Amino acid sequence: MTVRLTRWDITDHLQTDEDRALFLEACIDEAGDDSAFMVQALCAIARAKGVDDLAAIAGVDPASLSDDCELSFDTFLKAIRALGLQLHAEVVPTHAGQG
Repeated sequence: MTVRLTRWDITDHLQTDEDRALFLEACIDEAGDDSAFMVQALCAIARAKGVDDLAAIAGVDPASLSDDCELSFDTFLKAIRALGLQLHAEVVPTHAGQG
């Protein structure tokens, strides 16, 4: 018996704005202090949306949204806005009342 495998690609599952927003939110929840994880998440969203189009809207070089680049926070925010998404903050219960 031959088992046939195909390569799984997250971009196949990020076809709507809601899909991309939910994926980004899940990545924010899971990333912790891992900024590279968030860069990879944003690059996956960029691939799903279309890197060249997104880069043009954000006013950044398309190469800055490739998987092997380190994004500046400025570029990260520009790409988030160009996707029509926003980041948000909330108090983490274990840190409530501190400060």
